[in-house]
Amino acid sequence: MPITINGRAVDPPADPRVSLLDFCREQLGLTGSKKGCNQGACGACTMLVDGERILSCLSLAVQYDGRQVTTIEGLAANDEQGGGLHPLQRGFIEHDGFQCGYCTPGQICSGVALVAELKRGLPSHVTADLTGGVTPSREEIQERMSGNLCRCGAYNGIVEAISEYVAAELPDRQEVAA
Repeated sequence: MPITINGRAVDPPADPRVSLLDFCREQLGLTGSKKGCNQGACGACTMLVDGERILSCLSLAVQYDGRQVTTIEGLAANDEQGGGLHPLQRGFIEHDGFQCGYCTPGQICSGVALVAELKRGLPSHVTADLTGGVTPSREEIQERMSGNLCRCGAYNGIVEAISEYVAAELPDRQEVAA
């Protein structure tokens, strides 16, 4: 069964030991997602599978037969406004959410998944009220993004970009504290 990557059906690799990250980068030419630590500790390789974030360096490509994988390239290609970049990608540019850019693809994929988690009402470790829904506070965003590391220290811009995206995607929720 093929894997759908960024809307394109591809056959899984012949070697079942190939990680999803290496498959995308080396066999499909999708080099946006980065190999940081190759141990699942930095988040640079974060991709979306059926809308949920995964660490692609720790995931075997063959695990995703019949699933929908989205890389950073796929976010831009699937931009709902047709402007070429996903709204969160534009937010990272506007808020200086990157310096070297190495972690940026994983940060953006995690930010997109974060909004999906909030929409589903999934709590995090810092969610105060487990019965009243999740308020997308700065602390909530920081907790949910804690698995994505930035060596340059662009965290303020990253949180600002994600906060703006959350506010746009969840206008009925209490505003994000900047």
